Amino acid sequence: MAQEKDLYFEDFTVGRKIVSSGMTLTESQILDFAIAWDPQPFHIDVEAANSGPYDGLISSGFHTMCVAFRLIHATGYLEVASMGSPGIDELRWMLAVRPNDTLKVVGEVLEQKPSSSKPDRGMARIKYTVTNQVDDDVMSFITIHIFRKRP
Repeated sequence: MAQEKDLYFEDFTVGRKIVSSGMTLTESQILDFAIAWDPQPFHIDVEAANSGPYDGLISSGFHTMCVAFRLIHATGYLEVASMGSPGIDELRWMLAVRPNDTLKVVGEVLEQKPSSSKPDRGMARIKYTVTNQVDDDVMSFITIHIFRKRP
């Protein structure tokens, strides 16, 4: 089997799973991201968050998405043959991410389809599920990836 970093379109068969390592989010990471990009009180103010709708500080969903993409990239499978993506479908945030939560990502290939107009590439739809340290699903999304075929 190909190493994770040596994957081409042909390797993304339906059902294939990709599993990331874990990453623990600190309170300061959550605050820093939210202050810059999503300054809602329950993301940037610990006191306000404690009396807010989530009973404590939570990560911005967009921060969770960025962490997920970093974990996906760290697996190495995008290094060789990735040609980008036309978009993300069905992004869902199911559970709040809190300081000291450890996130990991599992991707599962849902569809693999060669390009009808460009014979050197194909598309793979991959559903990603982000879980926390107790395996609760916190976020999911589907990405359409374009990969080069093996030379």
